[in-house]
Amino acid sequence: MYYLINGLFFLFSLLPWRFLYFLSDLFSFIFIHIIRYRREIILHNLQIAFPELSDEKRWEIAKKFYKNFVDNFIETIKLRFISKKELSKRFIYNHDILLQPAKAGRNLTIALCHSFNWEYANLGLSANFPYTFICVYMPIKNKSLERVFIKMRNHLGSKLVRATQFRKDFLPYHKQIFAIGLVSDQNPGDPGTAYWLPFFGKMTPFVKGPEKNAISNNAYVVYCHLKKVKRGYYSCNLEIITKAPKELAPGEITKMIVSRMEKTIREQPENYLWSHRRWKWDFSEEKYGASKILRN
Repeated sequence: MYYLINGLFFLFSLLPWRFLYFLSDLFSFIFIHIIRYRREIILHNLQIAFPELSDEKRWEIAKKFYKNFVDNFIETIKLRFISKKELSKRFIYNHDILLQPAKAGRNLTIALCHSFNWEYANLGLSANFPYTFICVYMPIKNKSLERVFIKMRNHLGSKLVRATQFRKDFLPYHKQIFAIGLVSDQNPGDPGTAYWLPFFGKMTPFVKGPEKNAISNNAYVVYCHLKKVKRGYYSCNLEIITKAPKELAPGEITKMIVSRMEKTIREQPENYLWSHRRWKWDFSEEKYGASKILRN
């Protein structure tokens, strides 16, 4: 099955971008008007995030989201075999920011959210990184498809670490100077162990992984403001949040990351992954404890 899926990815990757985006337009129409893929979840999320907007405005964001959502898969097929040269034209970022911790011999934690296309960020950053770049990912249940995605994600130099087996997979790299990329808006498996803070005005649990990693490795913390320039082209503005994570109060790094995630999403709301249940947990101070609450 792996060879079949990989072969199909290869054949599709040979098709021109313009034709693939034609297919994307077709499939996005099907997703919007026929399948109505997760429409209730998407509109519910948008209602929480943008209560001030009319139903019509939120539906406009939803339709643009569907198009970007399908584009994301089309682009991922292309990324499986993309060259470093072509990617450098399609993904631009302020590379000099990454050189600061490298010169200081310090580790680096890079946080971002599920803004399209986060796969560009992994490949683009790892392709030109001066030392080991580690990408933390959630395993895919279909093992053949997971093998294809692993090949796509590491073919320009990224080292992959499973979030579910972090300690085991990370062990070979822990004595090296490294950068580690973490998608920081993952839903926590246990909200009782998460930090809770307002996200678009609603109390939301956030995993402690990015903050814990930064503190334990005394790493620079950098946030990746990912932006879609146009179809197939993205930019990333890297911002250093702190150079001294151990000096900050518990939860402070998480607060800074989340505030920047919300800013990124508000700037291009159609570019965020609204189809996942960001607000699946309801906060209860009695259940989760006041110590878990972070105030802005």
